[in-house]
Amino acid sequence: MRSSGESVSAPSLTHTIETDVLVVGAGVTGLTMAILLKELGVKTLTIAKHPGTAPTPRAHITNQRTMEIFRDMGIEDLVLAAATPLTDLGNGVMATSLTGMEIARYSCYGAGPDQLSDFAKASPSKMVHIPQHILERVLLDRALDKKADIRFNNELLQIEQTSNGVLARVRERNTQEEYVVRARYAVAADGGNSLVAEQLNFEFQGEAKLINMLSIWLDMDLKQYTAHRPASIYLMLQPGNAYWVGSGTCVVIKPFSEWILNRQYDSVEGEPDTSNEALIKHARKVLGLPEELPIVVKDASKWQVNNVVATSYQHGSIFLAGDAAHRHPPASGLGSNTCVQDAYNLAWKLGLVLNGLAGEGLLQSYGQERQPVGKQVVEHAIETLYNMAKIPETLGFRRGQSLEEGLASLNNLFSDSPEAEDRRAQFEEIVRLQNKRSNALGMQLGQRYKDSCSIINDGTPFPDLKRDSVLYYEPTTHPGGYLPHAYIEHERRQISTLDIIPHGKFGLLVGIGGSHWVDAAVQINQELGIDLGVYAVGYHCTYDDVLGQWSAVREIKDSGALLVRPDRYVAWRCISRPTDSVQALRSALSQILARKSLKGLL
Repeated sequence: MRSSGESVSAPSLTHTIETDVLVVGAGVTGLTMAILLKELGVKTLTIAKHPGTAPTPRAHITNQRTMEIFRDMGIEDLVLAAATPLTDLGNGVMATSLTGMEIARYSCYGAGPDQLSDFAKASPSKMVHIPQHILERVLLDRALDKKADIRFNNELLQIEQTSNGVLARVRERNTQEEYVVRARYAVAADGGNSLVAEQLNFEFQGEAKLINMLSIWLDMDLKQYTAHRPASIYLMLQPGNAYWVGSGTCVVIKPFSEWILNRQYDSVEGEPDTSNEALIKHARKVLGLPEELPIVVKDASKWQVNNVVATSYQHGSIFLAGDAAHRHPPASGLGSNTCVQDAYNLAWKLGLVLNGLAGEGLLQSYGQERQPVGKQVVEHAIETLYNMAKIPETLGFRRGQSLEEGLASLNNLFSDSPEAEDRRAQFEEIVRLQNKRSNALGMQLGQRYKDSCSIINDGTPFPDLKRDSVLYYEPTTHPGGYLPHAYIEHERRQISTLDIIPHGKFGLLVGIGGSHWVDAAVQINQELGIDLGVYAVGYHCTYDDVLGQWSAVREIKDSGALLVRPDRYVAWRCISRPTDSVQALRSALSQILARKSLKGLL
């Protein structure tokens, strides 16, 4: 598949760079990919047309699954040091303004007493608030520490699929010099306006440009209005406004002195005035702030809400990842998290293929696994957006109504009138519905891969879910499920089962009766050239199940085994000891790694 226009290999280009992987984009997705590939020894060039990392906050919620990935990458402590625990911002506040009537408050991000245990049991990591411009700096520092080749101000102009890889034309924006990149593979991490996706005609499903938004980044000390009810997001709800963000959302960036004020607008009625004077006036009006409170505008940007996902994440040697593949509203805070998780899924597969340890068929599993997740995330984000839009509607607010009419409806809600109690019950139900946005533990942690060439189904169904799949996480070791977290003891230290297997490696978790797997793994390592470690987890094993937490979730017998991939997903399991452990393991890994597609092997 070729792009249109002048040939990439035009003779005017100054030089050619040869690399294994070209990563286009150096945001959250691209930087994560650059770090992971560098650690795997893959020669990688990462380019970005921008002069540096994100200049504005953008995304800000980092969930437990993403923090587990950062834990595996060795940067969890660095992220924590730059972040605020979300339990410290654990309210969802709805009010007419920050100085007006508080309409409702509910617990978010696992901070409520009825949520704490579910979130704590699910993961060794905590959700945090870290704005994207800060997170990207952490990632960039790590990439540079690893000597990753990151080139800002290098803009992709054209890209094409060739018979043996990828050919790209790039411009160095400072000098205007153009050069060619030849790569075995390319990863498009170039965001919601992906040039790669456009030039290679990736197809998308859904609807783009649903809603127009304006985000205003402000310096203003709101401690006196917010510290007693700390929240990540304050939803302003005022008469005459029925947008999904109400009259605006006030998102904390740095408690409690930096904020993003989001405003929805209808372009048919004209574009908003983005002068500093107009933006400050708008902030005072929506938030109810006094004239004497200082406000400084740091930035203002327009953007649009999308509801689209690529139907395929792969064209030959080129892959879409992050916002290049899925674009959705920020409701539920899944955007940057899904970006990191895309990179975590793809990087190890590229590493094994490029190092000759897996066949190219393994790469097909990336789209098989991540496209359904992207689709699910987009659908969930849109659903939570519509759930938010029900709030002003339930209060009786609508566009065009008078202030008096809207306030009368709000005051009636909290009165002792005959209909008010029923209205309050309806409103309480709508407030509870917001848990699917801000307490979506199952959505964040419960993603399962059900149709993948890199997962071997053991012939049993996934366990039936006992509770709401969005709100609650139910761990399983069924192939295609993420390795469950359980606290165990190793060398007198409490660690998680997620800490056992070294970064970037496959691992075989066995039990008390699992010694036969050790000999099998030795032989398979010699045959396939991989580094498969065997780890005994159970009562009085090397990894001691002192609390019985692992026994409660492992779903295999003492003589069985779990084959865990480098991204911590269970690829295969054997419930109990097979007739021939070597053959069972050989067959499983050969299929997972697509080894039959490697010439001369198997």
